[in-house]
Amino acid sequence: MKKNWGIFSTALFLLSACVKEQASPYRPISFEIPVHFPHPNYTFSNNTITTEGFELGRRLFYDTRLSYDNSTSCASCHNPESAFSDAGKPLSTGVGGAFGQRNSPSLANLAWYPYFMWDGGVNHIEISSLAAIVHPAELNMDFAALLQKLREIPEYVIRFEKAFGTPEINDQRFFYALTQFTGLMISSQSKYDLVIQGKAQFSEQEQLGSNLFNQHCNSCHSGIFQTDFSFRNNGLDSEFLDEGRKHITNNINDLGKFRVPSLRNVALTYPYMHDGRFNTLEEVLLHYSNGIQSSPTLDPLLTQGISLNQLERAALIAFLQTLSDEHFGKDSRFSNPF
Repeated sequence: MKKNWGIFSTALFLLSACVKEQASPYRPISFEIPVHFPHPNYTFSNNTITTEGFELGRRLFYDTRLSYDNSTSCASCHNPESAFSDAGKPLSTGVGGAFGQRNSPSLANLAWYPYFMWDGGVNHIEISSLAAIVHPAELNMDFAALLQKLREIPEYVIRFEKAFGTPEINDQRFFYALTQFTGLMISSQSKYDLVIQGKAQFSEQEQLGSNLFNQHCNSCHSGIFQTDFSFRNNGLDSEFLDEGRKHITNNINDLGKFRVPSLRNVALTYPYMHDGRFNTLEEVLLHYSNGIQSSPTLDPLLTQGISLNQLERAALIAFLQTLSDEHFGKDSRFSNPF
């Protein structure tokens, strides 16, 4: 046993000399609240951000070894090129090619979220990754087995020690590191943000779209993130294969209700809705215009639909495109380290 540990510790020493944190010149590793953003729900008060912790979280996010068969990572369904969504796929695939049950949402501005997942089944950012890790159609990994797996990888032993002071790998440190990475995914540099700050102006069409948005959409898609974080039935179905929020609360009044998504980067994160049934923003607007399905839990604001003509739909889409942050997915801090 002593002999084996000697070999292992020598390997750790040699590997430690090779493990160098990659400098990220785009922006520093710190939690910078944009001046036009509200106060976040999660402030890192008990999870001090360090370069080592952030870089550990980044590797965990992109490492396929977090999955049962070493095939799938968090990034497999959250691609930086599409604002950390799985653009083009209604349902993402996990280990063994299994299909998930819902569309993979974009990951941005998570430190401001009070709930996670389409049904709000997770209410804290630090454990928001756990559902995907253990889900049989996603990473399909027993979490205790995952921690043990990481303990047997010399590089991770070193990285956990660099991040937290000792080589212990436990659940809290795992979630702290991953949260340091995902919590810093702040999208705040779209044209919309520049307009809000007085640094740019909408075109005539975009301004018409903004006016229409404020008139018809911001009762639910409100605030700087274009969401009130509520759960609503937006008339997709009259009968529900997916119970939505009811799956969590067991309240019949929550049947068919899903979290109102942020519209940040919405033009980059197609297809749309919890099951990815609409491929384009035009299809989404046509649904609200003439596709609303009645049911007992339908949101009262949608009983009459939202009637828009072709010119108005084009203007509204032009406005929604101003929510795209072209810098976000190109930030080198969030790139694949492997």
